[in-house]
Amino acid sequence: MNITAEPERAVKQDISRFPKCITSPTTRVGMALMALGFLLAIPCAKAQTAISTTDTNFILAAAQGGMTEVKLGEMAAQKGLREDVKEFGQMMVKDHMAINDDLKTMAAQKGVTLPNSLDAEHQDIVDKMAALTGTGFDDAYINGMIQTHQMDAKTFRAESAATEDAGVKYFVNTSIPVVESHLQRITALKNLKQAAALKK
Repeated sequence: MNITAEPERAVKQDISRFPKCITSPTTRVGMALMALGFLLAIPCAKAQTAISTTDTNFILAAAQGGMTEVKLGEMAAQKGLREDVKEFGQMMVKDHMAINDDLKTMAAQKGVTLPNSLDAEHQDIVDKMAALTGTGFDDAYINGMIQTHQMDAKTFRAESAATEDAGVKYFVNTSIPVVESHLQRITALKNLKQAAALKK
């Protein structure tokens, strides 16, 4: 007795019915509706990646701030009189270039085009710092970094609390510890100078 004969016949019958199933009017309508549903789902998916105006403004401001931090860090590494100011500048270049890269990736995913150059306000800051030398540069750089990092930490925490976009929130929350560590370190540099001045 051939035990495979019946299953083989059943498979052949099922295969022979398969093309009829595809070409039946009911199935064609069902497949058309499935395709239509898929096409309608695409715009919905795109709409979910759109971000608010507030988030967009934050991203653009963060891009300007990040580029400024890199330029000033490069300047501090070259012009700084104190060795710890030079080292802080080098750290700023390294850390903010990494943050800027993460920002570019996130902005591209959200359809936000980042600026390639500084706006007039941030360029003015760079130009004013470039005109300083010696202890005048070091003091201005330290004070400026304290002020900007205090403001950045506050702005980033506010954005984290306000945004409803998971990608923006992830970027902000991973950046906050870096910003806060910069603030702690630059504040320590200022305290070192004040302590040294008291000893004199």
